[in-house]
Amino acid sequence: MTDVFKRNNVRTIGQGDRAIIFAHGFGCSQNVWRHLAAVYRTKFKLILFDFVGSGQSDLSAYDSERYSSLDGYAKDVLEILEALNIKDALYIGHSVSTMIGVKAAIAQPSYFSKLIFISPSPCYINDGEYIGGLDREDLGNLLELMDSNYLGWSSFLAPQVMGNSDRPELGEELVANFCATDPDIAKEFARVTFLSDNRADLEKLQTESLTLQCSEDILAPLAVGYYLEKKAKGNTLKILKATGHCPHLSAPEEVIAAISAYINFE
Repeated sequence: MTDVFKRNNVRTIGQGDRAIIFAHGFGCSQNVWRHLAAVYRTKFKLILFDFVGSGQSDLSAYDSERYSSLDGYAKDVLEILEALNIKDALYIGHSVSTMIGVKAAIAQPSYFSKLIFISPSPCYINDGEYIGGLDREDLGNLLELMDSNYLGWSSFLAPQVMGNSDRPELGEELVANFCATDPDIAKEFARVTFLSDNRADLEKLQTESLTLQCSEDILAPLAVGYYLEKKAKGNTLKILKATGHCPHLSAPEEVIAAISAYINFE
């Protein structure tokens, strides 16, 4: 049997009867959750992990076929919860991991009590009346740059994704995260992330959810938040004052306040 704890560098911290599982976005690791973990570890059991190819995960466990779609990553989440014998977990996912959580909750709804989406997007590409944020041609150019010069691509894209140019240290942290990710795996994960279309999954979701959408975000514009609110049953939309794509790093206090209000945490 696969050692999921080694594969995904699983850590459990905190105390409490209820569990929170944190799922990081593309090019990041479990370390991005440090601000939220410091608050919620007092009353929750926290599950932190790295997707294969990120952080301290087991790179040898990467399988191009398994991870050719978000379904493979959703299986990892379910296998972690199964190995820990956890049901009714609160799932907090960022960016692409929001849709990974959607897929996991559709497959095994009993594993989740609520889903929290930070900067989500079911489809990053503009399609007719749907505004995803990126034109297909522009995305193609970005992926070509990534293939030819991954480190240069990371240095170019990460600060734009982070936003908050008045605090360059935030962009520098995201660049460092991108550059610490295995380049070959990152290239495949990027394609799976940016080319996936998970809009049809939203109507299958039965688990209640909260969307935390930034007021400005080049990867997930406000239109995406309104789309999720409309299409996902039981979804609550909260528009943050924060800008950029990573408010859990740039504005953790606002994110924590919104989550705490949603789950009645004091």
